[in-house]
Amino acid sequence: MCAAGSLIPDAIQEEYYQIALPILESFPKYRPPVDLFEFKENIARLQPYSKKGARLTNEQVEAVHNLCESGNLFVSRADHPIYSKHIIKQLDLVLVDQNLKQGEIADVFMQALALRVNEFAEQPVMPVFEQLYQDVMVFTEFLQQDRHRAKLFMRRLNRDHSLATHSVNTLVIGTWLFFASRTEYRRRDLDKAALALLLHDIGMCKVPAFILAKTTPLKVEEKDKLTPHPLIGAKIMHKLGFAFDEMKQATLEHHERLDGSGYPQKTKGEAISRFGRLVAVADSFSAMVCSRPYAPGMEPAEAARKLAEDKRRYDERFTMLLNHAYLTDAFRTAQSAQAQTAQQEKAPAAS
Repeated sequence: MCAAGSLIPDAIQEEYYQIALPILESFPKYRPPVDLFEFKENIARLQPYSKKGARLTNEQVEAVHNLCESGNLFVSRADHPIYSKHIIKQLDLVLVDQNLKQGEIADVFMQALALRVNEFAEQPVMPVFEQLYQDVMVFTEFLQQDRHRAKLFMRRLNRDHSLATHSVNTLVIGTWLFFASRTEYRRRDLDKAALALLLHDIGMCKVPAFILAKTTPLKVEEKDKLTPHPLIGAKIMHKLGFAFDEMKQATLEHHERLDGSGYPQKTKGEAISRFGRLVAVADSFSAMVCSRPYAPGMEPAEAARKLAEDKRRYDERFTMLLNHAYLTDAFRTAQSAQAQTAQQEKAPAAS
C-alpha cells in the first residue's frame, strides 16, 4: 500500500527516508557519509546507489542531485546517527525536511543544543553565542508550530549529568512548564524564556574543573566555590548585552527558595520572580533525575512527587503541574499507551 499522494510504498518510508535537498547539500559533495538508495519507479523498489564514504564522479554528483530533486533519493533510517551529526550543525534544516519523524527531530534538537552549550561554556563570547542563539530560535519555531511538541522532549530527558545535558533538560522541562502554565503567550516571551532556561547555569563554566569532575560528594569548601555561579552567570550574559529580565531571573534565582533557604542572595517569597520560580523547579527536577558518579538519579515520577510535597521551598503552581503530568502518564506516546492496554487485556483476571 502506498501513502496518499505518493508513489513511495509505506513499507519503504518506515525504513528509509527521502533526503531533502538542503540536507544533501550539507554533505561532503563527493563523499556522502551515508549509504544512498535510488527509488526505481518502474518496480517500486529501492536499489543501492552508493556506499557511505565512496567517492562519486562528477556525473554521479549530478545524478544524485537530480534524484534528490525528483524525490527518488533515500537514506536508511539505520544511518540516522550519521545523518543527524550533519543536521545538528545546520539545525534549521529540520524545519524543511518533511521526511524526518517527529521523534527523530527531537533527538536532533537534544544533540544540537547540548553541543552549543558545550561550545559556549568553553568560549562564552559573542560569535559562539550567536550560533547558540540561532539554534534556540529554531527550537522555539518548532514549538511555536505546535506547542504539544514539548512532550516529545519530555520523553527524552538525558539521565546522565553534565553541564550541557542539565542545561538542555532544564530548557525542556521549563518550556513544558511555560506552555502548561498559560493558555496564551507572545512568541517573544517564548524566545526569551527558552534562551534563559538553556543558559541559566552558564556560571558553572567558571567553576574549577576538578570540582565538576569529582566522583564523590563535595566537601563544604568545594560547595562554597559553587555558590557564586548564579552571580557569575548573570555577569557573563550582562557583558554580552543579554541582561533582559528573564535572563537575570533565570541565572540569579534558580537556586533561590520560597522560604529563603536558597542562594546566592537568600531571596524569599514574593521577592522571587514568577519566572525564577519556574526555573527553580525545572533546574531541581533535572538535577534530581540525573545520575552522578556517587548517586543514581531518581525516577521522574518520584522526583515530581517530592517537589510537589516541598511546598515551603517550591512554587506549587509549577510543581503540581509536573506531578499531575507524571501521575496521569501525560508524556507517554500513544503507541506505548496502546501497548500497555493490550498487555493488561491479555493478563488473566484476578480470581
